[in-house]
Amino acid sequence: MANVNVHSEAAQDNNIAPSKQPLSLPKTVDSQSVLRRLQSELMALMMSGDSGISAFPEEDNIFCWKGTITGSKDTVFEGTEYKLSLSFPNDYPFKAPKVKFESTCFHPNVDVHGNICLDILQDKWSSAYDVRTILLSIQSLLGEPNISSPLNPQAAQLWSNQEEYRKMVEKLHKLPSA
Repeated sequence: MANVNVHSEAAQDNNIAPSKQPLSLPKTVDSQSVLRRLQSELMALMMSGDSGISAFPEEDNIFCWKGTITGSKDTVFEGTEYKLSLSFPNDYPFKAPKVKFESTCFHPNVDVHGNICLDILQDKWSSAYDVRTILLSIQSLLGEPNISSPLNPQAAQLWSNQEEYRKMVEKLHKLPSA
């Protein structure tokens, strides 16, 4: 019986030990650290001076951002501006944000709903990535699609004919003159 009591006391001690505590306490700390991380990323993005990308929180919600990317020079998307939405999970940066095109984007790796097929937003996500990396990666993806994994088969098929592809992009993306 003494062994049972010693075992019980050891089990109770293990439950009380700080290293064995459930994760409920750190969740409060985590949300504060996520908040700090997003604020830091916003400041870094604003200070980066990268051309053709920007993003800001939507109103007073730091977990929902609106982003903008411009197609890179010497691509069929040159000068075309796209609006994106970025939604950050509570466990960011350990899970990727959900990023979607809000503007119509005719692209092999973007479906009609704005969903993006980009490995760093899915199985290749790393907590080392930040908003700037995401936006630059999407901007790069515009000019260098992954044709072998298309979300938009029509765009993938047309990609090999850049002249026709450019016509389609211009038709779908030209904004009216202001």
